[in-house]
Amino acid sequence: MRDDILAAVPSLRAFAISLSGNADRADDLVQETLLRALANIDSFQPGSNLPAWLFTILRNLFRSDYRKRRREVEDAEGNYAKTLKTQPSQNAHLEFEEFRSALDKLPQDQREALILVGASGFSYEDAASICGCAVGTIKSRVNRARSKLAALLYVDGAEDFGPDETVRAVIGGSGG
Repeated sequence: MRDDILAAVPSLRAFAISLSGNADRADDLVQETLLRALANIDSFQPGSNLPAWLFTILRNLFRSDYRKRRREVEDAEGNYAKTLKTQPSQNAHLEFEEFRSALDKLPQDQREALILVGASGFSYEDAASICGCAVGTIKSRVNRARSKLAALLYVDGAEDFGPDETVRAVIGGSGG
């Protein structure tokens, strides 16, 4: 078996050069072919065509490598890599935690009104009905809550928004 494998090496190398067009790459392919063949020698059927089995391994290795290399981009100077940017995922988590912390600092009635109107999209009238108070009270609570929340979160220009706009800018929602 060993002699038959060694006898096939020159033919494997010639085939690898014809596939890759590069002697160094061909040597790598032959080496990988021999490693795979030896690692999987138990799958070879004695009496069958050993060179054909080795050539099949080499061809499959070349095709797999070709598919992998086709997806790779030549970028020796890193110009392409510089264009591939993603924002770190921890920023969103940190911002959410800051928001939750600021929301927890609001008085319960203000937090409730802000969530009903700002986040849940209830009208002031519906929120007043849910809370069992006057519409003006809900409007006042939402206004105080959004002002305090904007200050806690350091939202620039919060004073330039109307009550509903600031709520949407800070936590979203339609406001009524």
